[in-house]
Amino acid sequence: MNKQELIEKLEDIEWEDFEVKEAKSEVPKNSWETVSAFSNTAGGWIVFGVKKMGKEYEILGVKTPEKVEQEFIGVLRNGEKFNKKIEVQSKKYKFKDKTVLAFYIPQKHKREKPVYFNNQKNTFIRTGSGDQRATQEEIDCFFRNASFEEKDQELTTFKLEDLDSDTIKQYRNFFIQVNPAHRYNTLTDKEFLEKLGIIQENKITFAGLLLFGTEDSIIGAIPNYRIEYLEIAGISYEEAPTRYNYRLSSEKNLFLTFLDMYERLIKQIEIPFSVKQGVRDDDPPHVQALREALVNLIINTDYFSKTNSRIRVFSNRFEFFNPGALPKKIELILKEDFSLPRNPIIAKAFRFLRFSENIGSGFHKMINGWGKQYNLKPIIDGDFDYYKITFPKDKSGTTTNTTTYTTTNTTTKGEDKEKEILKIIENNPSLSVEQISSMVNLSIDGVRYHVKNLKKNRRIKRKGHGKGGSWQITN
Repeated sequence: MNKQELIEKLEDIEWEDFEVKEAKSEVPKNSWETVSAFSNTAGGWIVFGVKKMGKEYEILGVKTPEKVEQEFIGVLRNGEKFNKKIEVQSKKYKFKDKTVLAFYIPQKHKREKPVYFNNQKNTFIRTGSGDQRATQEEIDCFFRNASFEEKDQELTTFKLEDLDSDTIKQYRNFFIQVNPAHRYNTLTDKEFLEKLGIIQENKITFAGLLLFGTEDSIIGAIPNYRIEYLEIAGISYEEAPTRYNYRLSSEKNLFLTFLDMYERLIKQIEIPFSVKQGVRDDDPPHVQALREALVNLIINTDYFSKTNSRIRVFSNRFEFFNPGALPKKIELILKEDFSLPRNPIIAKAFRFLRFSENIGSGFHKMINGWGKQYNLKPIIDGDFDYYKITFPKDKSGTTTNTTTYTTTNTTTKGEDKEKEILKIIENNPSLSVEQISSMVNLSIDGVRYHVKNLKKNRRIKRKGHGKGGSWQITN
């Protein structure tokens, strides 16, 4: 970042990666919040010696630049105030007789998050145009992401007899059809499941419980477990005659859930007649794309999040919402054909049946397969605790008024979310926070934050209490 770039930034700041502080003679206390936020989100520059006044910025300068620079860098590198040492890049600029200091705070690797100071409650993230204290759910999400490839391998207290024998039989029948000569076909159920990683040390892994468990055993271990499937007769909830015309809220194990939801999905698209090698082709590329998306959701969901996986079928698009971030930016995943499923044992089980790609992430199959039928590409976006894949059936399925956001920036703009929440409240004032959460692709805590902000800015107020209450837009 040279001097000219700094000047341009001060005139037209991009708030996702830039923050100014006055810092006349000492490090401002709120700098630590910004350091935490940048480390936990997407990195960014902190600039000392600049004052913000509305949309204008004034260069005040730092009176004791050497002292402030040494103090700031020293705190970040000594490992005492922060739970992680932070390697910071520093620059110094002269504007006539005034000195401006700039520090680049890099994003930490997921295995080093969350980054906080003094105690865990001082964990911050970057949202919209400022630093926001992370909720406990968001902090928990950081810790789960830090053990990205390990959670489904953890052992439960369950044993083989706690699994659903009919599901295991059904899975093995599929396995034999796809792999008729495989050596696993001669194994006992226990030996077979050990090979898959379902059983380790005579105990069931979380992957095994999710794949083959009974409903009672799964809910007993993971109380919030559920995958939602909704069909909406319109391009939005507001335009649909009813909130949905079909709903499948599955608490079955993942294998049965996959079969149920895939059966519904393929009924929602046209499969043109075509012949392949002398027989009808019932598995064209766009069908493969949706199947890949369903498996992608199943193998990458964070099942310990308070937010549930969700598939919504609108008249002009399919949406696959997945609690749990991607392991890398989507551009890198596509470029490198990178594959690192959140739940590798579950991924292995589905790949054995050839329900998903054995090589790479499967995103290329989704993008190319959907494009062949609709001449439109799926839209992939998200944040540090979720990602969403949208398959548009026509161009109206790619626009922002259908609550789809086309962006490669992983920071959701708070202002846009609040506008969206306002529109939803205007159309249906009686909705609860939980219902709004399911409509805007935010956690319940995320909606509560934006609602609190709207109340603070006197944009909305609540009339009445509990289920009988309603929202009122005040200006």
